[in-house]
Amino acid sequence: MTSPLRTRSFSRPRHNRRIAGVCAGLAQRFGMSPGMVRILFVVSCLLPGPQILIYLALWALMPSE
Repeated sequence: MTSPLRTRSFSRPRHNRRIAGVCAGLAQRFGMSPGMVRILFVVSCLLPGPQILIYLALWALMPSE
């Protein structure tokens, strides 16, 4: 019997990439639009914190489709 919940993948899609596909992959995983995730990322970069390092780590760790 299959689960009624659809499993969303955690990967960088080949389509809709801008730089590395991290924001598009996160948007796909959490059911958001890629544009909204990109805007949230850019706004978060205005705040202090390791956002760029997290982006680079996700780029290295997220598999590509």
